[in-house]
Amino acid sequence: MDTLNGKVALVTGASRGIGRAIALALAEAGADVVVNYLSRSREAQEVESQITRLGRRCIAIQADVSMRSDVDRLVASAGPIDILVNNAGIARPQPIEDITEQDWDDLIDVNLKSVFLVTQAVLPGMRARQWGRIVNLSSVAAQVGGVVGPHYAASKAGILGLTRYYARHLAKEGIRVNAIAPALIETEMVTSNPNAQPARIPVGRFGSVDEVAQVAVMLARNGYMTGQTINVNGGWFMN
Repeated sequence: MDTLNGKVALVTGASRGIGRAIALALAEAGADVVVNYLSRSREAQEVESQITRLGRRCIAIQADVSMRSDVDRLVASAGPIDILVNNAGIARPQPIEDITEQDWDDLIDVNLKSVFLVTQAVLPGMRARQWGRIVNLSSVAAQVGGVVGPHYAASKAGILGLTRYYARHLAKEGIRVNAIAPALIETEMVTSNPNAQPARIPVGRFGSVDEVAQVAVMLARNGYMTGQTINVNGGWFMN
């Protein structure tokens, strides 16, 4: 297991929910952290303060990671990135008949295109150093369809394809790429969706953000796992 001391982690969508928990957990494991956020500056600054109190370096940077220009600015401001956690995402629970082309484009851009853009931006540095960890946040929706909509399920399934491609083609360069597929984690995104009920989960409860964060830290530290999808879903989907 690799130590994270001296490593720099970039977590997208880290002002709240799963991203916030992962940013804090990586800091507790020894990493310095770049906290990316879109609009919630106050929450992002709170995460930054918590991380600096742990004795780690931290900077919060606003950027829309679905836009190439913002991603370029984010990565240039952050400096060399050793660990990337692609967490930024949106959910738009809608009946099938209400989903528009714009809804489709919005979810694909934020949930899937952002993973491609940020990964491509940090890869040159990782390849030059022959070390990198990329953790992509997918969803049980990629495996069972989920309760948000086909646009969400498709975006999260695409993340699994990206994960496997990068994992296979970068394995000999010291870069490990894995995915986490959570289900019904107790976040604002989940609790605001009336279709998301603990009764869907075999263990009978929502998951916690810390339970996902523990897996992200494990993947950041492990040098032998790559191309894997770790299911943190209370037993909803089993493989």
